[in-house]
Amino acid sequence: MIGVMPTRDAQRLADQRGLDLVEITPNAQPPVCKIMDYGKFKYEESIKAKQARKAQKVQKVKEIKFHPGTDTNDFNYKLNQIRGFLTDGCKVKLTLQYRGRENAHRELGEDVINRVLEELGDECFVEQAPKTLGRVLGALIGPPRKNAPKPQRPASPAQSGEIRISVS
Repeated sequence: MIGVMPTRDAQRLADQRGLDLVEITPNAQPPVCKIMDYGKFKYEESIKAKQARKAQKVQKVKEIKFHPGTDTNDFNYKLNQIRGFLTDGCKVKLTLQYRGRENAHRELGEDVINRVLEELGDECFVEQAPKTLGRVLGALIGPPRKNAPKPQRPASPAQSGEIRISVS
């Protein structure tokens, strides 16, 4: 902290040190400036931004298609694929497309998607419930949430050995 000084004196002081005079808060009275190496500052900021981009995780969405007549073996194979995608951390879009006369019995398709969700149980988190858009029934599932709150019963003070004391 150098204190309040005229702009020309501050610029001269920065030039003597071989640094730049950078305005930090222009709306303050008087404006706040800092003497720093601006090139070095910009470089460090770009490195921080690059590290932040590296740390980001891009969520991939895989799609598995079903039909109302999907047989047991095909169903189990696709179920294993879904499990693999979920363990890799990908989201999975389940789509079931009705063709021709299958439109008359949409409940068969809903049964297939509900069976997938039932088989996976705790292995997935349903992000979008099954819904029909035209001839396609779709749902979106993802890996189970790590920090999801688990339902717990509160322990009574007698069970946990703790007591509540109030001081007045």
